[in-house]
Amino acid sequence: MTSNMPNLLVVDDDLSMREMLEVMLTSEGYNVEYAEDGTKAIHMLEEKNYDLVLCDIRMGSIDGLAVLREAKSHQPQTVVIMISAFATTETAVEAMKDGAYDYIPKPFNVDEIKQTIKNALDRRTLEHEKEVLDAELKETYHFGRIVGNSPAMMNVYNIIKQVADTKTNLLITGESGTGKELIAQAIHENSARKEKPFIVIHCGGIPETLMESELFGHRKGAFTGATRDKKGLFEAGDGGTVFLDEVADLSHAIQVKILRVVQEKAFKPVGETRDIQVDVRIISATNKNLEDEVIAGNFREDLFYRLNVIHIDLPPLRERKEDLPALAQHFLEKYAREMGKSIHKLSSYALDMLARYDFPGNTRELENMIERSVAMAKTNIILPESLALSTYKREEKEAKKHEPLDLDIGSSGFDLNSVLADVERGYLVKALEMAGGGKQKAAEFLGISLRSIRYRLEKLGIEPQ
Repeated sequence: MTSNMPNLLVVDDDLSMREMLEVMLTSEGYNVEYAEDGTKAIHMLEEKNYDLVLCDIRMGSIDGLAVLREAKSHQPQTVVIMISAFATTETAVEAMKDGAYDYIPKPFNVDEIKQTIKNALDRRTLEHEKEVLDAELKETYHFGRIVGNSPAMMNVYNIIKQVADTKTNLLITGESGTGKELIAQAIHENSARKEKPFIVIHCGGIPETLMESELFGHRKGAFTGATRDKKGLFEAGDGGTVFLDEVADLSHAIQVKILRVVQEKAFKPVGETRDIQVDVRIISATNKNLEDEVIAGNFREDLFYRLNVIHIDLPPLRERKEDLPALAQHFLEKYAREMGKSIHKLSSYALDMLARYDFPGNTRELENMIERSVAMAKTNIILPESLALSTYKREEKEAKKHEPLDLDIGSSGFDLNSVLADVERGYLVKALEMAGGGKQKAAEFLGISLRSIRYRLEKLGIEPQ
């Protein structure tokens, strides 16, 4: 017997039945042990793990149902199949409720029981693989609040681990919505500064007239309306991390003052004559090419080099589509919890639709989409119709209307009806493949009614597989 084959336990008080099952199952390559009564079976289950238990229902003082409950108590993943010549319908139903995989009446067909055992073990293997995968996903998909285990994101995680506990300034680049602030926060939370403040400064969101006061503070009487001293954001972040979001939007005047903070760890509040010393780590982010901004004269070259000591570039979501399922599930669970809704997952069709979309708004757009879907969902699963993709489809269709077609009729002409029929047949077959043979879902993919797809399939002689 090979050690990598499933371990089976046969429980039956009929010696001839035990011997027959042992011979049959051993010939199939299984490792088989047997017990002649419920007491011995329960003892064996306490001592050893079995992949599958084949158990008679009617046996002495401890019957098969007791063995079933004990097996499920000690080894929840063990598959239990009940067999009996005397069980009533009520007993069979009770066995299924207690976790039996199946109930097979005696006498049984040998090929049938072999197939049932094979199917049960196959399902157990799939469930085990899913549990292992789920456990791995919980570990690898999350880095703080960042979700994704694509090669690109794993590279980002490695950089975070390497630089988090240094004092080095970092520049994070990436399209809008890729999660630059989350990366900055992950760096802060994995550093020795994690107990100190994490200050976020949205450089494009503060009016130019208030920027200096907001960043560096001011003293009472420094200008009209300054009725009291105010601490600036850099001073508030002393000992911690300051995150300059969209740093390319800073004016030249403010760039000069930030350069001094970077170089000397000092600044003067508005209306103050003495320097204030601060210990801050600066993490900057931008969706622009900062080198191009330097060349164009919009950003100081010396400040660029001071901020860009370590560079992290975040890939757009369309370049890491393998992260989509985990991201979508993460947002689904988040908003289902917030809204108190019992929604567990996205349907495979919904995930297919997401995978075909490019997400110009990146992760932020996906999050908004899932939030809306959870709010609108009427079932415990997100279906394609709950996703706000119809708008995007319309936009794509409108754009395609204006794209010139590359048409070549040829000097001898061609059969238009035949060509159109071939095109129609190709789309119908493809839609049916995507829908797993379901006409209703295929019709939705093609934007036509169920009645229309039935007519077209019949007209072209297409039979769903």
